[in-house]
Amino acid sequence: MPKIWTISELASEITRTLNEKGTFQSLWVSGEISNFKNHRPSGHWYFTLKDQHASLKAVMFKSRAERIGFMPQDGMKVLARGGVRMYERDGSIQLYAEELQPSGVGALYLAFEQLKARLAAEGLFEQSRKKPIPRVPRRLGIVTSPTGAALRDVLNILSRRNPRLSWVLAPAAVQGEAAPREVAQALGRLNRWGGVDVIIVGRGGGSLEELWAFNTEEVARAIAASEIPVISAVGHETDVTIADFVADLRAPTPSAAAELAVPLLSDLYAEVNLLSQGLKQAMAAQISGKRQRLDFLAGRGPLANPFWRVEQNRQQLDQLADRLTGSMTRFVSDKNGILKLLAAKLDLLSPLAILGRGYSLTYDAGGKLIRSVREVEVQTEVRVRLGEGSLKCQVLAKENEA
Repeated sequence: MPKIWTISELASEITRTLNEKGTFQSLWVSGEISNFKNHRPSGHWYFTLKDQHASLKAVMFKSRAERIGFMPQDGMKVLARGGVRMYERDGSIQLYAEELQPSGVGALYLAFEQLKARLAAEGLFEQSRKKPIPRVPRRLGIVTSPTGAALRDVLNILSRRNPRLSWVLAPAAVQGEAAPREVAQALGRLNRWGGVDVIIVGRGGGSLEELWAFNTEEVARAIAASEIPVISAVGHETDVTIADFVADLRAPTPSAAAELAVPLLSDLYAEVNLLSQGLKQAMAAQISGKRQRLDFLAGRGPLANPFWRVEQNRQQLDQLADRLTGSMTRFVSDKNGILKLLAAKLDLLSPLAILGRGYSLTYDAGGKLIRSVREVEVQTEVRVRLGEGSLKCQVLAKENEA
């Protein structure tokens, strides 16, 4: 009777056979990617490789995927290297990919184009966000290798164009795995310090791989985040990097960057002299015009007769004095008339005037005005005030009149 296999036994036998056959342990496969999935949070990539007649599931674990310089996409033709094994739980044959390359285009070029498209979509290349380069910087910042040719080229240009300009170097590796982080950190240090007016970042020429630090997202975002204007100067004139697109100004070489950032000292002197001459001419023209105006005024008006204004003011003072005298006279006259009228009214109300019409006032011995017969006794003395003089009298009798 033939052997009856369990599913587990059969899966194990297939796995053993694949492992024993060295051909399937490390091979290259060509195909088109479909059903690509970047699994989060594990970071593993799952996809299918297919051609016109068949398909093969594939997986690339995070440790391998992190080394790939581009992001796979559905429809992309690739070359994949890895081992073919059986995933026993699902009963499927899978390619466990360890390397992945675009088919027909370099991996670095594809990564460059993908990052360029993504940053452009975010607006990091827009002209409106680029900062102007100061015309006359006070201090220059340089981000490059302290031992590279780029630094020597920049300093050589500075010594010829303006030896008085100060500069500061923020050293950084410009190639290798550590280069993107060091370039980004150097840009950050210069911005935190804030003691420079413009920054040149770059390096000399090299292969695409050697220039790759300036095609990374880390460096691109550090340049975009810089509050200080940045001039990108990477490689030769024909080399174009992501840093060139993000920077506020692109220079074809480090030497050209120094020429763009630093004006000639002799040109500055010539411009200052030209402006000084123009200022002197403008001041001379102003003085000449004012002098002509002064001469014109000196021949007429107040300047021709310095006492003319005094005489005018004196005449005006006389007129004002006359007006004041007239006003005071009318005022006093008006007040005298009013005073006389009030005096007449007051005189009518005066007790003396009443006495003058035949009335009298009677006071007791203490000088108190007597208003009723009940206030005096018979035989007491009283004083009677008349219109003219007064009388001392004695009360002989009291009479009450209704």
